Amino acid sequence: MRKLLPSLIAIVILSVPLCVMAEGTPVQIWLTTADQHHLLSQQSDLSFRDQQAASIDVVVDSTKTFQTMEGVGAAMTDASAILLQQKMPAALRQKVMAELFSRDNQGLGFDFTRITIGASDFSDAHYTLDDVPPNTSDETLQHFSMAPQSLYVMPALQQALTLNPSLKIMATPWSAPAWMKTNHHLYQGELNPVFYDAYAHYFLRTIESYQMHGVPIFSISVQNEPHFEPKDYPGMRFNPEDRARFIGRYLGPLFAQHKVTTKIWDWDHNWDQPESPLKVLSDPQAASYITGVAWHCYAGNASAQSIVHHQFPTKETWLTECSGGEWSPDWESSLPWLESNLIIDSIRHWSKGVLMWNLILDQHFGPHLGGCANCRAVMTYNTETGALTRNAEYYAFGHISKFVHRGAKRIASSDQTEGVNNVAFINEDGSIVIVLCNTSTTPHNVSVRSGTQRFAYQLPPKSVITAVWK
Repeated sequence: MRKLLPSLIAIVILSVPLCVMAEGTPVQIWLTTADQHHLLSQQSDLSFRDQQAASIDVVVDSTKTFQTMEGVGAAMTDASAILLQQKMPAALRQKVMAELFSRDNQGLGFDFTRITIGASDFSDAHYTLDDVPPNTSDETLQHFSMAPQSLYVMPALQQALTLNPSLKIMATPWSAPAWMKTNHHLYQGELNPVFYDAYAHYFLRTIESYQMHGVPIFSISVQNEPHFEPKDYPGMRFNPEDRARFIGRYLGPLFAQHKVTTKIWDWDHNWDQPESPLKVLSDPQAASYITGVAWHCYAGNASAQSIVHHQFPTKETWLTECSGGEWSPDWESSLPWLESNLIIDSIRHWSKGVLMWNLILDQHFGPHLGGCANCRAVMTYNTETGALTRNAEYYAFGHISKFVHRGAKRIASSDQTEGVNNVAFINEDGSIVIVLCNTSTTPHNVSVRSGTQRFAYQLPPKSVITAVWK
């Protein structure tokens, strides 16, 4: 009889629900629809009760947790900073910055942003932080200067930090200074290995300079889109073998020597080439200094993140760039794509943070110099009329940023079915958040089960909801 006792105990334990949800527990609902009739609009509360499953039944299990979330946001490019600091009246700038970065009821609460070290295509001039005349070099960085980024980017970041002191800032170069490159030009080319040490000190000076102005740099990648050489704006090829050598023998040891806590991330390019970060991480010396892998959305899909995660599970995953644009102007395609691919899929494939590209652009999709002529930002500011437009990106990201706080953990939830995708979290205060996106053209009846209780909701076509309960 004693031999049967452990089995009986196991049967009893397994029969107890993993999560007990009291009947009548209220559920708050926020809705955005592609027809824009609802824009992060709070709906009437629902409640958990004992009821039958809908045709789509999503099961949430808060006892099974995954990665810890750090935040979402968008890049403070030169273009965005110029608009905010130079083109926008001070009162409106304060309102816009509070709306984007503060965590009060009116703010999106962006916790994560990205800046460029030097120029990108979204700058009004092409520059680096150490430009010297042609046919000269500056290995000791005597001509290093933060002046180009002190005018607009620095004050914009300082203001963002007053609104959200825990804001995490990523910094990425589009090109090394021309004198460090094989072609002596900001466009195309590669980093000359002779200048690996100088380039490592270039990163160190950048981080130290921002820190001196009260702007801590949380993380860097060593090159934006290292497999792409743009022809009309700064860029640079940086192959995986070379990135591994640069990080493992120069940048990593230099950061360690100076006790720099800024994280080093590899890749910062598209989902379609996971073999590139895998090659860098296979170098033990480089891998010892790399804490994560950064991804872009422009080719492939988010499942690539899991390919790398499963081989290197201690390395963090981040989605650090994606841009909407006039190639997809209608909300019916852009809203569900953004929510399903950037928020839901990337996080289900281990992203700790998600970034859009430009935070704000003008009515001409700029200022920009070369590169993308029709990229869309989170917000659009019309410099002629003063009108401010909140784009689909604003609402897609708001459905997570307002409700999922730093320190939240992703929790288990059912996989996508019949055009409805989801991701769920538990905040440190015990509140549970689930984001559901209907990517189809028809409404879907959905139930969400926690323990033995459910709430039910009819998701409109091409819509997003966020549900929150305790």
